[in-house]
Amino acid sequence: MFSKILIANRGEIAQRLITAAQELGVKTVVVYSEADAGAPWVLAADEAYGLLGVTASETYLDQEKILDIAQACGAEGIHPGYGFLSENAGFAANCASRGIKFIGPSVDAMAVMGSKARARDVAVAVGVPVTPGVDGAGKSDAELAEAAVEIGYPVLIKASAGGGGKGMRVVGDPAEFLDALQVARSEAANSFGDDHIILEKFFTRIHHIEIQVLGDEYGHVIHCFERECSIQRRHQKIIEETPSPTIPHEVRLEMAQAAVTLAQAVNYASAGTVEFMYTGGGKFYLLEMNTRLQVEHPITELVTGLDLVQWQIRIASGERLSLTQADLSQRGHAIECRVYAENPAQNFLPSIGTLSHCSFPVMPHVRIDSGIVAGSAVTPYYDPMLAKVVVWGGTRRDAIARMVNALKRTVLLGVTHNIPYLLAILQESHFQAGETTTHYLADYFADWAEPAVWDDELALAIAAFELLDHGMSDMLTTGDAVMVKPDPWQNPTRWRNV
Repeated sequence: MFSKILIANRGEIAQRLITAAQELGVKTVVVYSEADAGAPWVLAADEAYGLLGVTASETYLDQEKILDIAQACGAEGIHPGYGFLSENAGFAANCASRGIKFIGPSVDAMAVMGSKARARDVAVAVGVPVTPGVDGAGKSDAELAEAAVEIGYPVLIKASAGGGGKGMRVVGDPAEFLDALQVARSEAANSFGDDHIILEKFFTRIHHIEIQVLGDEYGHVIHCFERECSIQRRHQKIIEETPSPTIPHEVRLEMAQAAVTLAQAVNYASAGTVEFMYTGGGKFYLLEMNTRLQVEHPITELVTGLDLVQWQIRIASGERLSLTQADLSQRGHAIECRVYAENPAQNFLPSIGTLSHCSFPVMPHVRIDSGIVAGSAVTPYYDPMLAKVVVWGGTRRDAIARMVNALKRTVLLGVTHNIPYLLAILQESHFQAGETTTHYLADYFADWAEPAVWDDELALAIAAFELLDHGMSDMLTTGDAVMVKPDPWQNPTRWRNV
């Protein structure tokens, strides 16, 4: 086992990695930008080193700075978390050249599965179903336009090297294809340094299902069941759950086996996720493989009892995976909601500011993964996710009810956030029935506006009632003088922070 590792990430994932490592007795080192100085995860680590600058390129993406610090402090491994350098095969190779273990899959596995085009080729070779489409490498714009017609509109243009909705465009009209192609290529080049794209048939109403896999360096690979991740805005997930309320059991087993087969084909050793689209009628197709930990990994942990981060560290240290497939089962139902600093009513416009108040519920079967506290700054430099609220319930219905209660008791002041939006989704009839395709938000929340809860007259009336009702009981009469306690809010017996 490592004695010390460096965490090349920030925010809630850095906090999560610190907790997992320290429970294994491993010391943790973090790097932090000037914008993150004083963040709770910086204080939680055993050692912390500042990086000059605030942007990602100046700090968390600067490989040489991070590797220099890792060597200087004696870190034996680097955990990249997710995002930033987590799927960068070049960074993994640079770690190896410095004698530092990259806590993730091998360079070869990352290189193959990090390219959607190469991953597609491997999938075809081992019999994993892939979406009808073509690889854009070496093809002219005219050839790609012709291929799009053959595939059949609508088509999806997507970057081979990336994810998270970058370099991705859906085209429904041939007249718009060439413009969309140029935009997708430009965005892919700017985001991933690679303008290689592929074309695929676009299915308008699908379920986004992913299978968690776990493999060791001795060829043993298992799956940890599926997650339903269909509720997305801008191709990014906001609510995930497991088990999926949609797919039949026999499809679940087929999909899981396909994921294991794909991981075995590239000798995958670490935690990884194979993503599929389910089109109904028992049919599913490979989307991609993410060679890293996923944002939504906690829901898998809640229904299986595994600690996926600890297993990543243990596998990277050379430990064998002691679990067999028969050892695992899904217990109950888990849901994760991503809390973002953004305004869903204004096209998810990010919000920046300082959190003047931050309060999360402490309740049974509720887990909070966050890297913020009161006073934390929400800056424009990084992803606007503030926290993940994760719940477990004996049934899906129980889990939904617990999540609604947990979100209502979450208080974040100082920035606009998406909690009202999440609550509206959780209480909508189609969501509660499990009818959640990737088109769900467009179908039912296209014109969503946050309902008005307060107005000035109502607030003033309630304040006056509180003053009279409780203030009167605190009046002290001394002769002809009446003295009222100056602050009626010191004893707010009927008030809750929701």
